[in-house]
Amino acid sequence: MKRNEQGFTYPFTLCMLIVFVLFFSIRVNLLLAERKLSQQTGIISQEDYYFFSSVKKLENKLKLGGTFSTKGTFKYVNGDMDYQAATPTGTVQIISFTLKLNSGITVIGRGYFDLKLKKMIKWVEKN
Repeated sequence: MKRNEQGFTYPFTLCMLIVFVLFFSIRVNLLLAERKLSQQTGIISQEDYYFFSSVKKLENKLKLGGTFSTKGTFKYVNGDMDYQAATPTGTVQIISFTLKLNSGITVIGRGYFDLKLKKMIKWVEKN
């Protein structure tokens, strides 16, 4: 048997290892990106739910009693929603909402309530 030192196995194995590590790292990056997106989607959904729930509570107070206190807080499982009502201008009352989640995220929104219709007519969310 003649010695052949051209080397086929080592370069082939090295190339296969590099290809495997490349594809593995790509898949790990995709998994991490999907997890981050899923977590952010959950936080955004929670924020929307808290804002919607707070607006509905204030609308119900407005329908039942006609007025509500100028400042207040709604307690939720993962945060607190503070609201502050400005003095009404005509038939529109502006209420500022501040959501403070336990994770440290703070989101500010503003609702415009029509006192004649007794419902919210406009919503603006600040970043």
